[in-house]
This record gives sequence, C-alpha cells and structure tokens, in this order.
Amino acid sequence: MSELHKFLFDGQPVRGMIVRLTDAWQEILRRRASNTETGAYAAPVRELLGEMAAAGVLMQSNIKFNGALVLQVMGDGPVKLVVADVNSDLTLRATANVQGDVPAGATLAELVNVHGSGRCAITLDPKDRRPGQQPYQGVVPLQDVDGKKFARLSDALQFYMLQSEQLDTTIVLAANEEVAAGLMIQRMPVKGEANLAGATESAEQGDDRNGFNEDYNRIAHLAASLTRDELLTLDVDTILHRLFWEEKLLRFVPQQDEEAGPRFACTCSRERVQNMLRSLGQDEVDSIVAERGNVEVGCDYCGQQYHFDAVDAAQLFADAAAQPPASNAVQ
Repeated sequence: MSELHKFLFDGQPVRGMIVRLTDAWQEILRRRASNTETGAYAAPVRELLGEMAAAGVLMQSNIKFNGALVLQVMGDGPVKLVVADVNSDLTLRATANVQGDVPAGATLAELVNVHGSGRCAITLDPKDRRPGQQPYQGVVPLQDVDGKKFARLSDALQFYMLQSEQLDTTIVLAANEEVAAGLMIQRMPVKGEANLAGATESAEQGDDRNGFNEDYNRIAHLAASLTRDELLTLDVDTILHRLFWEEKLLRFVPQQDEEAGPRFACTCSRERVQNMLRSLGQDEVDSIVAERGNVEVGCDYCGQQYHFDAVDAAQLFADAAAQPPASNAVQ
C-alpha cells in the first residue's frame, strides 16, 4: 500500500517526509504497458516518471493548498514532457511523452535537456478557482546558475525550492518497476509566521540564512547518504532509524489507507469515452467499426485503452437523444 510519513526534528528548524508509492505507481505502469500503441516506458523514462510521481506527492504535502499541484519537466531531448499531477487529497497520475530513442542509462540531461532548453515547472491550480483567477506557476531551467546541466531530477527540484521558497531543501528520489519513493528534508525559518512551533530558544537564535544553519546541514548530510537501493527496499521505520537514530523525531500519523494515502486516479472513464464517441456521430463510429472491426480509444494521459465492438457501438446510439454533448478528448 502506498504511504506518506511526515516528521519533525524536535527543537530544531527541520521537517521531513518520506513517500513510498507501490500500488499507485504499479497501476500507472500497468496502464501504459498494456497500451497496444505505446507499450511500456523504457527504463530511464520509467525511473524519471516514478521520481516525478514521488516528488509530486512530497511537494503537494509540503504546502497547504486546496487544488492540484502539477509538476512538469519539458525539453528538447527524446522525452518532450513528463508530468505528475497530485491533488490535495493525494490522488495522483503521471505520464510521459516520448518522441525518440531513449539511450540506456540516460540521465535527466540526456532525456529532456540535450541542448540546454529544458525547464522544470510547478503549477498550483486551485480547486475552486475564482473568475479570472489564474493558476500560479513557477519555472526554472534544468541547469544551475553557472549553466551546468542537472543530471538528476532531485538536483533540479532542490534548485527550484531554493529559488521559489528561499529555503534549503534536500531531496532523495528513486524508482523501479515496483516502487517509486522519495525523502525530503527542509529547513524551516526559525523566525516569522512560518517558524517551527515549539522550537527551543537555541534554535531560534541559530543562523536562519540558507546554507548556514548547522542543525539543518547535519541532518541534510545524513539524508543525502541514503542510497537508491535503501530507499527502494527498506521500510520507512528502518530508513528513519538508519539515518536519524541520534535525533529525536516527532512523527505524525502515517497517511496510508485507501482514503488518506497516496493513490492513483485518472479522470478518464468508459462513460466519458462513450460520450465522446456519441459526439462524433453514429455514421463516423459505424465507419470505424466497418474499417477496423471495433473502436479503440486510449486516454492521452494514463494510456488506458477502451474497446468497443460492433454491439457496443450500436448500443451507444440506442438512446443517443438523452445523452449530453461531450468533449472529444480523453484525459
């Protein structure tokens, strides 16, 4: 079962969280692998997409926002776009647009930033958007201030967090065909509205500048020692003990059930596809059935395919007059 764990370091201006996506991540891969047109993702794309999904959950959980957080990486490599969409209730979906050959073991730069035009964008789209209100979006290049390309997604996201929130952040990400996981450690301001409730006097007197807080630097160094294999194979309790056994952690109740934990959800459905086919008209649908023997529609986002044979197609228009119009896109 997919799970999210949040924790604080008692008396220190540091917070953290760990996410492990199992069933949710496997469903994303299953839908794409079963798509007869696209097939499964290549291993480097799968790893990047899994890291995006884990990072999206971490970043959504790090803010108080009623809406969707959309994490995107786009560029000029064989992978044109990678998207992870996470709602405030931790329902999530993710997809990648691949338009070229993907080299084995390709890095982030080789996948989406070959010629240096790659970008990372985070969009906050409110659930109840007011008239005229636009989603907030922040964009950073996939390279540092010296023009050096980021080889890993975690490097790009740490750069984004430093630029957007002006807070030190350490992120460790990993994914394979079974698990997508991430650890995030972030320094919290010890003064002002966002200070750590209950922080000790010594912490409040600490250096609140980026890169200078000794407590954060020590904890971040420990977090960065977590290996890919450990993140993918060890349970959360073991990871926290392995990294922070000398620290006093204040842990929140894990979010890991079917209602509160991270879980897959896409807005596509067979009913939506049916409405889309009705909007095409019976003549168009009948001509497709006559040519191909059936109608096959794939979700542009998750890759799920919906099949309609001649009987299914005829049934669509049995009561067409009572059906509402629909969009011709499925996603």
